[in-house]
Amino acid sequence: MPSSLDRRQLFQASATAIVVGGLNTALATSTSAAESAKGSLVQDATVLFQGDSITDAGRDRKRGNANDSRSLGHGYPVLVAGGLLKDYAGKNIKVFNRGISGHKVPDLANRWQADCIDIKPDVLSILIGVNDIWHKLNGRYDGTVETYETGYKALLEDTLEKLPNVRIAICEPFVLRCGAVGDHWFPEFTQRLEAARRVADELSLERVAFQDMFDEAIKVAPPQYWAADGVHPTLAGHTLMAETWRQTLGL
Repeated sequence: MPSSLDRRQLFQASATAIVVGGLNTALATSTSAAESAKGSLVQDATVLFQGDSITDAGRDRKRGNANDSRSLGHGYPVLVAGGLLKDYAGKNIKVFNRGISGHKVPDLANRWQADCIDIKPDVLSILIGVNDIWHKLNGRYDGTVETYETGYKALLEDTLEKLPNVRIAICEPFVLRCGAVGDHWFPEFTQRLEAARRVADELSLERVAFQDMFDEAIKVAPPQYWAADGVHPTLAGHTLMAETWRQTLGL
């Protein structure tokens, strides 16, 4: 049986392999990727995080300012923002968080003009989908996998039409089998995850493989270590998400 150090090393290598497409490639390109990353955000770039409570992460919605820790919440967006602001000092970048707890794809659509289009992001990150099934299981929503997929695709197509130069990252919805998440979530959750992947692929958008990432993470520590209720990440989970997000986008 491998030692704890060996397991940590294995996990770190596996997580890197997930986001860059292979362990050997990751090891060979890690240095060059790090060296080139600082040139990948333009001067005055705007980065926008969108989604539900995982992205919201307790942010102060009354403030809404760029680069403000209270406006960014305590989750992966603030961790990403801190790293970007450090690494791109002098480029005057702006990072916003507009995630709202409880939201589903139709909720994004209802507020999209003000909370996305008007902000004119250069990089748009979206994590949405877990409430589309969770609220259905709780009897508060009747949306299907099909309505999730068609609604999501329509929202993204509209975004690309209005913001033709935006770089969109589709963060795949994820769950861990603990807390609120049990067998009754499946196979529908997997079907929704596959729908998000199809939409991203059909529109040639980047995908952040959070489900694969957590599937590797639970080989090192139990599911509740990363997301106590199976949905909302712990500090460790958010940190892993932030690292994977930056590695995937090369930022």
